[in-house]
Amino acid sequence: MKYKTKVLAERFAQNLSAWPGIECVTVNEAALSDTLDPYFALILDVFCAEPVPAAEERRRLYGQDVLAFETSPQTVKDRFLIGDIPVRLEYKSTAKVEELVDIADTRLESLWLIKDSGTYGFYRLANGDILFSRTDWIRGIRKRLERLGDSFWEGMRGANQSKMEHFLNDLGAAYLQNDEFHYLLASAGFIKDACLTLFCINRRFEPSHRAYYRQVLELPCLPDSFPAELENFVRQGPEMTMERRYSLAQVIARGIVDL
Repeated sequence: MKYKTKVLAERFAQNLSAWPGIECVTVNEAALSDTLDPYFALILDVFCAEPVPAAEERRRLYGQDVLAFETSPQTVKDRFLIGDIPVRLEYKSTAKVEELVDIADTRLESLWLIKDSGTYGFYRLANGDILFSRTDWIRGIRKRLERLGDSFWEGMRGANQSKMEHFLNDLGAAYLQNDEFHYLLASAGFIKDACLTLFCINRRFEPSHRAYYRQVLELPCLPDSFPAELENFVRQGPEMTMERRYSLAQVIARGIVDL
């Protein structure tokens, strides 16, 4: 993390720690890149046991140098600029986090509540750098996530593999109909859910979309030819026809299902 980013992250952590009910503040890996990187942002996850102040009060508490403030009241997400640094604060209820971890850990009959949203939320819980922690709550949550059993991962694999196969069928239909728009959507959906299935097979939470390509290739359990197949699938050029990409998708799907 660059020095300027680190100073700003620590400033917000100190500020937020004084608010009632703030349990923990973590910083997302998006802040680790250079500030000139177009993906860069200072993203803080703020876990709270009580309601946070209203939007205008939050804006005042952030400081005099806040610019271009925006908020999403439904999920309590604030976006703004400090100089040229984009800042995002996402407030998350500790009770809601505990409910989701309970489902993944002990209430697997309700796993359908997690299947559509995926495991990215757990990835952020497990991997965010801790800037402030009032108690050992976040460490307890992380220990529970480390111990999730086979039933959770098999359930998540089944859901993502089913969606992968659904998109494969859509890809074939789009190819036969020469439907370029549907073909593009199905291609994106197929390769995303193929990667998600591989993350589940390897007992790994899904990272941000930016990190999919790198992290999926680092997984220990992959079909033998998957790295080359993935590279060819995402390659653009006249040689990659609709028919060829659909045939390649069939090979990728078969290799994943056989794992």
